[in-house]
Amino acid sequence: MAEASLPVGKLPAELLAVFLGRLPRDPSVVVGPGIGRDAAVVRAGSELLVLKSDPITFATDAIGWYALNVNANDVACLGATPRWFLASVLLPDGATPSLAQRVLDDLARAAQHLGVALVGGHTEITAGLDRPIVAGTMIGLLSENQLLTPERAQSGDAVLLVRGIAIEGTALLARECAETLRQILDPEFISRCQRFLYEPGISVVAAAQLLQRTLGPALRYLHDPTEGGLATGLHEVAIACGTGLVVEERAIFVYPETQTLCTALGLDPFGLIASGALLAVVSPESSTLALETLRQAGIPATQLGWLDPDPSRRVLLSAKGERPLPTFAVDEVARLFASGGCS
Repeated sequence: MAEASLPVGKLPAELLAVFLGRLPRDPSVVVGPGIGRDAAVVRAGSELLVLKSDPITFATDAIGWYALNVNANDVACLGATPRWFLASVLLPDGATPSLAQRVLDDLARAAQHLGVALVGGHTEITAGLDRPIVAGTMIGLLSENQLLTPERAQSGDAVLLVRGIAIEGTALLARECAETLRQILDPEFISRCQRFLYEPGISVVAAAQLLQRTLGPALRYLHDPTEGGLATGLHEVAIACGTGLVVEERAIFVYPETQTLCTALGLDPFGLIASGALLAVVSPESSTLALETLRQAGIPATQLGWLDPDPSRRVLLSAKGERPLPTFAVDEVARLFASGGCS
């Protein structure tokens, strides 16, 4: 009997966990790979290097901006400052010089915006591709006392949602599905959604650094929900922290633009790729300070819920009672693209 094929998107967490559990460990590795772990940390002399690699595969427009920012986000979630970026730029057969220049210029603009240096990588025209792909590696620096890992988290800690969902998904749908959306939505509305890439923007670096400066050791752990949306990000937080998770549905902030796009396309914002949001685990007594600090900085945030001592309990609370936290085997963008429901 033939094996069933895997769905488009991330490898299933269970399959990935088996593979990662077999890897040998290098003594210089401070933080290795794992579910809900955004980046690796290795010791290099007296310094800790934070290393992250991620490709951009859904988008065809502004892929340099996506690539640099999503990699920088994961480095910042460990408490580090993003410093150096290497980009592998793969262009489809038939690509023009102007396309190559546009992707490279986009990378340069994003790097300048974040104060990151482009230090290398690779460029090529690749047979078999139907669109450009950028795979990037971000490197950051931090001292040991700045390192944020899920081992710091404790049951009872508060879980905050910084900004709402789903900023990246909104921009991506408006940019990649513009032709379909123009048949049912106002062009000015679509343009506003396209600008979500830059405003509110998909970077969480500033918010992560603000929380770190303000809370110190009361900031336990940061995680940015990406592919699979907020729902998948919340499951990853619970797995990484080794706890359960209780989430109050009323505290989930969905941008109105996101909700409108999802309704038009038959998608669930809870499972929509969500770069631009940040999940912060903080001590219970510091949650009010964290929310007020973010508010004063013009950054919306809510307390979603808390870590539960029972690792098997991952639930969503609503006026109708308690139900299991939803799971999405495939990101809603990937599901839409695979169905051919976007052009």
